[in-house]
Amino acid sequence: MDAHSSHKALLSPLRAAMYDFDLGAVRAVLHDICAPDVVFRMAFPFETIRGVDAYVDAVYGPLGRAVPDLERRDHIVIAGPTPEGADWIGCGGFYTGTFRAPWLDIPPTGHLVHMRFHEFYRFEGGKITEMQALWDISEVMMQAGAWPMSPSLGREWHIPGPATCDGLVPGPYNAEAAQASRDHIVEMLEYLKRHPSQGGPEVMEMERFWHPRMTWYGPSGIGTGRGIEGFRKWHQIPFLNGMPDRGQYVDEIEYHFFGDRNYAAVTGWPDMYQSITHGGWLGIAPTGKKIEMRSLDFWRIEKRLIRENWVMVDLLHMYDQIGVNVLARMREFNKARAGFDPETGVAL
Repeated sequence: MDAHSSHKALLSPLRAAMYDFDLGAVRAVLHDICAPDVVFRMAFPFETIRGVDAYVDAVYGPLGRAVPDLERRDHIVIAGPTPEGADWIGCGGFYTGTFRAPWLDIPPTGHLVHMRFHEFYRFEGGKITEMQALWDISEVMMQAGAWPMSPSLGREWHIPGPATCDGLVPGPYNAEAAQASRDHIVEMLEYLKRHPSQGGPEVMEMERFWHPRMTWYGPSGIGTGRGIEGFRKWHQIPFLNGMPDRGQYVDEIEYHFFGDRNYAAVTGWPDMYQSITHGGWLGIAPTGKKIEMRSLDFWRIEKRLIRENWVMVDLLHMYDQIGVNVLARMREFNKARAGFDPETGVAL
């Protein structure tokens, strides 16, 4: 078995333990497949956690108490090497179950909840040494009626898996197809960076890379756009209007691309730096501040064009850098809810 198919097999028991979620089983599997000094890089407010037990206690313990019938569903599992020589697995899907108790002081609904995730695992010597993960916490806040920031421009909905239902890519690993997918994405992103510093939208040559029926699945808080027009109207134009220096700090960031058949992914922590110098993005007033951004993405290529793009951005971390604690602002709204302290908005 090739290395990348082997890594998928090693991760399979963890995915199984999280399907019928059992905290003890999850802990045991993580101890089995992770290196002793494993590092978990999580979205805000969890941040960097070292060691399996600290990770399980801080992350899955509270989530499991809030959603006692917690279940994980993967619709993308791909693996491959980066040009730098690291081996990664990328998983995309969602956590679901009945939201019965507060989580991060988000008020429970008593209904089914879904929270999208992108989780990337780096393997060395048959063990996981690093995980980079973004969870769409904003999505949970929205379902609870507790999103305290600007409404999304794009469509908010339960993001689907691949239209072709082939995201759980099997072995054996096809190096030639993987490299073709990765190269297509890397070249596309180089063309995207040409705008606006080198000209208008035409310099991006988007029709050369993107399918006319493409869908861009953005994080909650931004939303989904359909087609090149939808992508530009609901995400790219406001994004570049607010941060026109996007793509100018490539020497300061770290990102890793890998492919698997007709899929590609990128991971980096962070993988963007830019400055909010103008208005127009998320209703944020210009701060003039340079911020780092974490984004973990998947692409599906169909007939040599990108048909679907799943994008996760750590928006709560971005807000924190400009002095806005989204969770604290949410607690202000919770002061009038039953079951929350009327002074603090914290769950009783």
